Amino acid sequence: MLLAYIDESGNTGDVATGGSLTHALGCVLVDSGRWPAAFDALVDFRRRARASFGVPMRAEVKAQYLLRSSGDLRPLALAPGQRHVLYRAHLRVLTSLPARAFAVVVDKRERTLSPAKTFDLAWEGMLQRLERTSNAEDKTFAVIHDEGEDDAIRKWVRRARRHLTAGSAFGGGSLRVDATLLVDDPVSRRSQHSYFIQVADLVAYAGFRAVVPPGAAVAAVCPHGMWDEIGAATHTKVSRLRPRSRPGIVVR
Repeated sequence: MLLAYIDESGNTGDVATGGSLTHALGCVLVDSGRWPAAFDALVDFRRRARASFGVPMRAEVKAQYLLRSSGDLRPLALAPGQRHVLYRAHLRVLTSLPARAFAVVVDKRERTLSPAKTFDLAWEGMLQRLERTSNAEDKTFAVIHDEGEDDAIRKWVRRARRHLTAGSAFGGGSLRVDATLLVDDPVSRRSQHSYFIQVADLVAYAGFRAVVPPGAAVAAVCPHGMWDEIGAATHTKVSRLRPRSRPGIVVR
């Protein structure tokens, strides 16, 4: 079974009224058979982060905390360069877990989308790619996400099992690609209790910045090329038919 840990970056609001430029979902995929070893490796990584930067084992490491030196990271008063290294290390560790990562980014800059449509585009794109991966590898999959939009996500996951479509790569129209290997309802977790969801948050933000380059202050921590630090752990197959950004990023 594939365990898909998912978190978001940005919001679904209209850009014209203060919404973020994009709404992104980051996914960290872990094979359940390798989960114990991957979890132990991630715990060891966090121990190294504690030794090098003083990050407590129970601290929540999220993109916004690294960018602003806020949240659980505020007491550490880390310099931007240190926060950059910490962000980069979280992405690089995916290869050794082993795990894979990809992102779905809804670009709202040149069109008007309702919050509901933005949400739907993101989750439809995410579930389409998970369905394709599960079928290609003949593995069931489960969705584990950060809490917050539990009811809406549950509806999308249940819908995907019954009726999911995807655009045809050869001409117009759409194809039925029901997520028949999807297991049960999605599982909601508080991100502070899951290292994997925390990394998914960092994946989502790095995906956003690969599509929308940051200003100088943000780039000191998460530059435009941060996505490339995922390296061999990038799940490139999700974007190979219609590449519009970096490999492993689906832009909608």
